[in-house]
Amino acid sequence: MKKKLFSAVLAAAMVLSLAACGGDTASTQTSTDNTPVVSDSTVASTDDAQPAGPDERGMLDGKFVDTRHITVELYDRNVDGGTEAGNNAWTQWIQQQMLDRYNVEVEFVTVARWTEGDDIGNLLAAQNAPDICYTYNYGQIQTYANMGGVLDLAPILEANKDLVPSMFDWLGDSVIYQDLDPNAGTLWAIEGKRNEICRINTFVRKDWLDTLGLKEPTTKAEFEAMLVAFKDNAETLLGADASKMVPYSISYDVGWRAATLIESFMDPAITDKEYYVNGYDDRKFTENGTKEAVRLLNKWYNDGLIWHDFAEHSGSDDTTEDDMIKAGFVGAFTHNYDYPFRNGKDSINATLAAQYGPQAKFVAVNCFEDKNGGYNKYSYSNTGDRKVFFPATNDEPIASLCYLEFMSQAETVQYLQIGDEGVLHTVDAASGAIVLQAPDDAHHDWYQNSGKNIDMTINCNGLRLATPELTTLSLAYSYSDVDPEDVKTAIAVASKDAQIPPTPSVGDIAAETEGTDLAGKRDQTYDKAVVASVADFDSVWDQGMSEYLAAGGQAIMDERAAAWDATYSSDNLD
Repeated sequence: MKKKLFSAVLAAAMVLSLAACGGDTASTQTSTDNTPVVSDSTVASTDDAQPAGPDERGMLDGKFVDTRHITVELYDRNVDGGTEAGNNAWTQWIQQQMLDRYNVEVEFVTVARWTEGDDIGNLLAAQNAPDICYTYNYGQIQTYANMGGVLDLAPILEANKDLVPSMFDWLGDSVIYQDLDPNAGTLWAIEGKRNEICRINTFVRKDWLDTLGLKEPTTKAEFEAMLVAFKDNAETLLGADASKMVPYSISYDVGWRAATLIESFMDPAITDKEYYVNGYDDRKFTENGTKEAVRLLNKWYNDGLIWHDFAEHSGSDDTTEDDMIKAGFVGAFTHNYDYPFRNGKDSINATLAAQYGPQAKFVAVNCFEDKNGGYNKYSYSNTGDRKVFFPATNDEPIASLCYLEFMSQAETVQYLQIGDEGVLHTVDAASGAIVLQAPDDAHHDWYQNSGKNIDMTINCNGLRLATPELTTLSLAYSYSDVDPEDVKTAIAVASKDAQIPPTPSVGDIAAETEGTDLAGKRDQTYDKAVVASVADFDSVWDQGMSEYLAAGGQAIMDERAAAWDATYSSDNLD
């Protein structure tokens, strides 16, 4: 029955599909709740017909007759040498485009990227949040929705789908309605979409392998032997800096930074239900196999193969690890699939090449085999990115929808990502690929404070050019000052045996808003277990897991299991 109800709600939410903003004029009527609804009948034209006036949304030919004003959240990364987050060439371009196309004034409200959850929470509590907000934390949205602080987007979309055809073309029904509650029919947020689903890679210093006559590792045993060789040959590799040798670097965020190892210990044939029930976050903390992966990290730590002080350097503003890697002291690390290539001349690989020559670089490798001999890992799903929502204080939801439509158009995203030819990109004469380049001056007007302007393309994460073919061709060229072949290798390695995680629609999980600092307890357990003595490993891990489950982790797992069964049991699949 619940599955049937979900289908009925979804069908009701998609009944209207007409002309775009700026398309043919259509007549309107008013629903019983006074929501403007576009009729599916057109106005018959005659030679002496009077010009049509604005519809009940105040729009004529897809544009507001009277100027509207909306506020939009924008992350501030406080980039050294960057531009003012909320006032730069890019934001001014957006503002002019929205004014020209829709007669909508856009004001950007900046929040600190790394404290965005707290910042938005404070703005919501003060009823002063931007009209359009986005966050990676759906639980926070759910919490405020339960308090009446978030608009239900389901009826807004139902009544105004004609305004957002590009959004539906880009995201699709399954992504837009990913968070639709199958019981209540509410939709508190619209998921963003990832256009690059590669996730995490393990990287090794290719020049160090060559110096020591080693092959790229393909198994855990070979990876461990490589780390031992790096440690034992520190003087050969680093000379006077031998004491600074770090064979393998991870950070305080072990669940993310050791993901390829952790996922290799999971069963490649895990059921969607088991993955979901244990998958409250993407750190795989309660998945079967995680403990044994961390046990191996614990062994490597006690053998002196892992950065000794990793747990002491927490927070995104701590650059100690990156500084070590760029200085040339690190032999291997696991991170985002493209991490060594980011930031142009300041990227890891470009920095190493500038100091030690082009042979000095990190390359991606598959080296953590699963029980079947493959390389089980998880990519991103095309959902699960930022969630866009409208606070209850938003009194311009239609103008806000027009903003989402603008941000869904392929030409908008392409321009925000690559800018004008000759400024931020060139076109490769032989292949036609887009080749990104950093501005000559860090204070250049068109400097991007976030890679590919991800903070502005709020429902698109990853390169998205005019066509999928051009996107695929250009992806390896989308990092300046690095070898495109290394990027191609990283994409291939990250894609090998990668599974797309399930994204079920089972409704809100109340327990996910009630846990007590579960992320903190998870990270502390990971860290403490890695640095514990070998003899103490089991007791440290088991105690941390017990505390995590008692603080709300078990309640989430239990509710997820019940929601899955209620939605996907055979009785509800008719």
